[in-house]
Amino acid sequence: MWSLYWEYYVMGIVLLPAIIFSIIAQAKVNGAFKKYSQVKSQSGMTAKQVAEMVLEKEGITDVVVVKTSGHLTDYYSDKDKQVALSEDVCDSTSVASIGIALHEVGHAMQYAKGYKPVIMRNFMVKVCNLSSTLLWPLVIIGLCFNLLVVNGGLVGNICLWAGIGFFGFSVILNLVTLPVEYNASNRAKAVMTEQNILTAEEKSQAGKVLNAAALTYVAALLVSMLNFVRFLLVVLSNRKKD
Repeated sequence: MWSLYWEYYVMGIVLLPAIIFSIIAQAKVNGAFKKYSQVKSQSGMTAKQVAEMVLEKEGITDVVVVKTSGHLTDYYSDKDKQVALSEDVCDSTSVASIGIALHEVGHAMQYAKGYKPVIMRNFMVKVCNLSSTLLWPLVIIGLCFNLLVVNGGLVGNICLWAGIGFFGFSVILNLVTLPVEYNASNRAKAVMTEQNILTAEEKSQAGKVLNAAALTYVAALLVSMLNFVRFLLVVLSNRKKD
């Protein structure tokens, strides 16, 4: 049993490239936001004002814009019908803050227009919430049957493969999340131009912040995929020893 734990952590080396990429991606986000949060937009409007204006022009009247605590903790909740902007973003007039606010408005636009990938992501979130509850109990039961119970291989393998299946749902969630986030950013960039919110130069600067943020979702996908591969390799390796 201890060899299994040893293999699991040793095989964690396959995650190193993705972890390094994640660190780089997060550093790029922080760097881009810090740089362009110093650049004030010519409109003089705050991120909250811009978000409210765009929501109104898009005919989305049931969504409110609120301030939330934390650093870059911005999100959109369709359940609460809220565009939540972090303290660094909400009352700022910087091009970085406006870009982030419009990205969250982009999510509101996705729901308003029935964008199918965001609906699929919501479904996968529910599936992953359930699977994360069942994943590790199944893995532990599977290991116990395989290693401690005589002739427990069949039950153990069923539990382990079920665990692998549940693990795979997190990969699917991250895969579905990627186009959703890119689409929200593309909607934000389109609105900047269509509604003359930012100048061409300001749009380019805000776009750099959004592009950097998108890399974090690519990193999350890579981490989940490699973590899945690591877990799969450990299970397959131990089956060969049986």
